[in-house]
Amino acid sequence: MSAVRRAGRIRWADLRPRRAPGLPPGQRLLGVYPRFADNPLKPPPVIEGSLSLLIRGASDVDDFSLDVDDLAAIGDIERDADFHCVTTWSVRSLRWGGVAMADVWRTLIEPRIGDGRTATFVRAVGADRYNVAFTLEDLLEPEVILAWTLNGEPLDARHGAPIRLVSPSQYGYKSVKHLSTLELLHDQPRIGSKEHLRARVHLEERHSRLPARLVRVPYRSVIRITALLAERSARGTTP
Repeated sequence: MSAVRRAGRIRWADLRPRRAPGLPPGQRLLGVYPRFADNPLKPPPVIEGSLSLLIRGASDVDDFSLDVDDLAAIGDIERDADFHCVTTWSVRSLRWGGVAMADVWRTLIEPRIGDGRTATFVRAVGADRYNVAFTLEDLLEPEVILAWTLNGEPLDARHGAPIRLVSPSQYGYKSVKHLSTLELLHDQPRIGSKEHLRARVHLEERHSRLPARLVRVPYRSVIRITALLAERSARGTTP
C-alpha cells in the first residue's frame, strides 16, 4: 500500500513509529506519509496562478522569476528517496518528480548573478512564510530536487503544491513546502532556534544547540498529535 494517503484518511493507529533495519540513527519507520508542519493548526496556503519561483539577490539590478516553462525546459527527472523527519519518523521510497536544483542553478540562476557577487548561502521561503537556510554546497547536492509530483501524481496542498524543495539527505524541515522564493546570500543568515544549518541525517544534526540524543524522546512524543492536527487543518484544501 502506498505511504501517501488522501487528506483525512490517516488514523492514530497509522502513526505508530516502529524500529526497522537500515534506518538512520534515531529514526523509526511509518507506513504512511502524513502532512507535518511546525504549526499544525495552520492550513496550507491558497496559491493562485501557475507555478513561479522568485530569485532574490541574484544581481545588483533586479530580482527575477522562473516560471514552469523555464523549469520544465531543463528536463524532468524522477528521484526515489526516503524521507526523514527531525521528530524521528521516516517514510521509505517516495518518488519525487521535477527538476534537479543543481541544474536550475547552473542553467537559470548562476548566469544571471551580477559581476563580483557570489552566493554562499541560500534562504528558501515558502508561500506560507516558512523559511530555512542552506549552505550553497548542501542545496546543490545531486539528490536535491524542485518537485511538482509525488509518486506519479501532482503534488497536493498537503505535501507542498505547487512546488516543493526536497533535500533527502537533510531532515524534513529543510524540504520547504509551497516554495516561492530563493534568497541568495553572501553572509550566513540567522537560523531558527531549533534549526541546524546543515541538518544532515547521517550525522544526526537535529538541533542547533542540543545533542541529538536529548531531543529524540520529546520529538517522538509529538509525532501523532502533530500529524493528526496537520492533516485535519488541511481537509478541504484544494491541490
